Order: sequence, then structure tokens, then C-alpha cells
Amino acid sequence: MSEMIKQPARETEVAREQEPQERRRSALRPAVDIYERDHALHLVADLPGVTADALTIEVNDNVLTLEGEIRLAMPEGAMALYAELRGQRFLRRFTLSHEIDGEAIEARLSDGVLHLRLPKKESHRPRRIGVQVA
Repeated sequence: MSEMIKQPARETEVAREQEPQERRRSALRPAVDIYERDHALHLVADLPGVTADALTIEVNDNVLTLEGEIRLAMPEGAMALYAELRGQRFLRRFTLSHEIDGEAIEARLSDGVLHLRLPKKESHRPRRIGVQVA
């Protein structure tokens, strides 16, 4: 599994990002869990304060990018006195293996938790070969 999805090397990350350095620094890296089940990788990311319309998920050149703007709902007229989140957005990138079918990725966001299903290509799934008696 470690070969199917990994953090890009620092040089790769810097080369691929076309945004100002200040914007990159202000982004938070969400906590992520990755596990394998049912011929797919499953990625679970904690994105508190991010709604579906403020979330962007892209695959470009086998790089999966998760980016979400934090929108904390405050009652009208109220102002936060203390906030645990110091950034305005989340950003995380992963390099995908050639085994992952980038066209079949599924995403679901529920209560600030993003669930991604990254299925393996058919050609990389195990298959049983029948034996014929001669």
C-alpha cells in the first residue's frame, strides 16, 4: 500500500505548486488515515469547518490534491473569542501510483470528515485462474 499513495517529495511539491509561498504557508495540513479494503484504498481526512461547496478535489498528473476553505458558522452578531484553527484553508497533496484508477475516485463529506475511495485498476486486482484437467 505504501507504494500506491505517498506524500510528494518536497522538491516535487514546490515544483508543482504554482501559488505564492505565503498562501502555501497559511494552509493547514489535515490529518489523514489511509487503509486498503475491497480492491481500493480509502483515505479519511479531517477537514473541520469545510463544506462541500468549499472543497476542491483534483487529480492531475497522478497527484491527488485536497483543498478546502474553512468556513466556521457563527451566529449573527457573535464574534469568536478563541479559535483552535489558525489557518483559513486546508491543503494536502499525494502522489498516486499507476495502480489507482483516477477516473473512478469517489468522495463523500460528512460532518467535516472527507472519505475518499481510490479503486485499483482492474489490471492490478488479484484474480483467480482456473486449472483445467488434461
